[in-house]
Amino acid sequence: VVSTIANATLIPLFIFIGGGCTMSLSYLARLGLRNPDVCWDKKNNPEPWNKLGPNDQYKFFAVNMDYSKLKKDRPDF
Repeated sequence: VVSTIANATLIPLFIFIGGGCTMSLSYLARLGLRNPDVCWDKKNNPEPWNKLGPNDQYKFFAVNMDYSKLKKDRPDF
């Protein structure tokens, strides 16, 4: 802490590196918790991707796509 106060030019470096680490860890947590390809509970829900409806949005960013108006075009398993 004392050496960073002596070199004030290093403070923005630590801020940006800390922010980048925080954003990357939050994105990895989102992938692990919200992605339908990840299965944490194999006993109760072994294939979570089969329970997705046609209007469920699981992509991070969708350009010009309204998921609420999609209709079901695949069979039930």
